[in-house]
Amino acid sequence: MTPLVTAMLYCFLGGITIPLGGLLASMEHIRRKWLRQELRHTVLAFGAGALLSAVALVLVPRGADALPPFAAIVAFGGGGLTFFAFRRWMALHGGSGAMLVAMALDFVPEALAMGALFTTQSSTALLLAVMIALQNLPESFNAFREIRAGSDMGTPRILGFFALISLAGPLSAWVGFTFLTANPAVLGAIMLFAAGGILYLIFQDIAPNVPLENDWAPPLGVVLGFMLGLLGDMLI
Repeated sequence: MTPLVTAMLYCFLGGITIPLGGLLASMEHIRRKWLRQELRHTVLAFGAGALLSAVALVLVPRGADALPPFAAIVAFGGGGLTFFAFRRWMALHGGSGAMLVAMALDFVPEALAMGALFTTQSSTALLLAVMIALQNLPESFNAFREIRAGSDMGTPRILGFFALISLAGPLSAWVGFTFLTANPAVLGAIMLFAAGGILYLIFQDIAPNVPLENDWAPPLGVVLGFMLGLLGDMLI
């Protein structure tokens, strides 16, 4: 196989856990009360940890390496502010789906990065594919439960939607491989923008005890604090 086809295959395998996580979440008949309580909260916390690891270990380090400090904090802060405005709009229109948005913000930039990395660091790209697959499983589990609780979509429709999302992986790998290998600054900006958005969504919607009820501003403090730490790390 050519490097491009291999990169797309890796991203497909990394994304296949999206419908798989949704399928596991749909099995409500197995110890229903336990699934809705202990297991759901455990997987929700695990998913938040997976997202945070993506921010701290992949998106921010690789994005910051490709940009000067000022551009890095603008991209990161822009992601946080954009999703602050997005969540306000969703709340005003009665929408949900923060976990689904966070999963996409995690999956697509990492797949872009894997496609770009494959031209020079194929072993790193393989490890990233494994990390993507492990992250997507709890994230899609939580996203399925969130969609079912907040809409009237049936299980087949949600799983079909998740299967379509998983196809964004090979497409993103192709874009990264074809267009972003020679444009690391663009890829870095995308990754930092996604990292800021993910961090806001973690503390606004996913981590249960941080935000005040009906108040969307406090999680922005997390984004600003992380941004300050990022700037200090880049300047030292």
